[in-house]
Amino acid sequence: MAITSSHLLICRTDNIGDVILTLPIAAFLKQHYPDLKISFLCRGYAAPVVRQCRSIDEVVELESFLLDPAAYFAHADVDTIILAQPNKRLAVIAFKARIRNRIGNARHKLYQMLYCNRRVRFKKGNSEYHEAQFNFEFLRPFGLTTIPEPSAIPALYDFDVPQNPEINRLLQPYPFNLILHTKSNGHGREWPVSHYAALARQLSKYPDVRLWLTGSPAEGQWLAEHAEELLELENVSNVCGKYSLDQLSSLINAADGLIASGTGPLHISAALGQRTLGLFPPTRPMHPGRWAPLGRRAQALSLPVSCTGCKDSQAATCACMENITPESVAEIVLRWRQEAQAEKAPAPAISASGRQ
Repeated sequence: MAITSSHLLICRTDNIGDVILTLPIAAFLKQHYPDLKISFLCRGYAAPVVRQCRSIDEVVELESFLLDPAAYFAHADVDTIILAQPNKRLAVIAFKARIRNRIGNARHKLYQMLYCNRRVRFKKGNSEYHEAQFNFEFLRPFGLTTIPEPSAIPALYDFDVPQNPEINRLLQPYPFNLILHTKSNGHGREWPVSHYAALARQLSKYPDVRLWLTGSPAEGQWLAEHAEELLELENVSNVCGKYSLDQLSSLINAADGLIASGTGPLHISAALGQRTLGLFPPTRPMHPGRWAPLGRRAQALSLPVSCTGCKDSQAATCACMENITPESVAEIVLRWRQEAQAEKAPAPAISASGRQ
């Protein structure tokens, strides 16, 4: 029998990309249960971008929640919890709080069998599902058994990103603004920084194109130490560490495109409907079939065959990534540039006679 709920708490306390790929289930639930209140538990650093999702009624920051979870549950009137990421501590907390419906993947961890009473069972392994699709498995207790195709996911992102006047002024002088998020915080294979430099050199032929390097303060420091050639190019601006996450989403939204490997800002960009290019190895489970950006203007670039030893390598990059050429990426960027020019071109004037 399908469960009923008035207040659902979705728990996803890991990385930004995983959080973004979990949010579509909220919009999907709202389509079927418009009166359902949906709260989202995440780490504090992810909270600003989750607050920009209109399908989420309340954002709960993990750090403050853990100070007194009993107090939260005492006043929040949560009756259903989804553990979208295995977390024993949260499973025990929900069990002790006697949350009526505790949903978790019983195929993943034994403790989910003990502490969850509305169990789903799925294994990622060699599945052909995209990471975002797996999250819809958690909706089976609601009687929702349909797993949307990846092409249907973009319509389930429900973001409202406010304009940032300071960022708009920063980008305004340049007709085409492209964000390069060169690092992945160790969460995926990276396109070599030398390739980003080669791409930037190719794009320097086009004075209307401005490149913005984004990343954390630590990633900005890494670039300062290892990417001097890239940072010295006149068409490149380094803004690593200068923006909070909500400001970064405003920057992404105001720009004309973003390029990155498998990292959170890649999925933010896709979710916002921005032109987005993800660079991936073809090796499971890092391949684009699992982690490609899903957005109405998002795409992924990957070679058809893995390099030798790719799956077992712990390196930040590999031949799979090195063999994605700057020329192939530049070709996509220049196509974006033409699209942006057409979008921004003033409409032809219409004379009094009605002729253009």
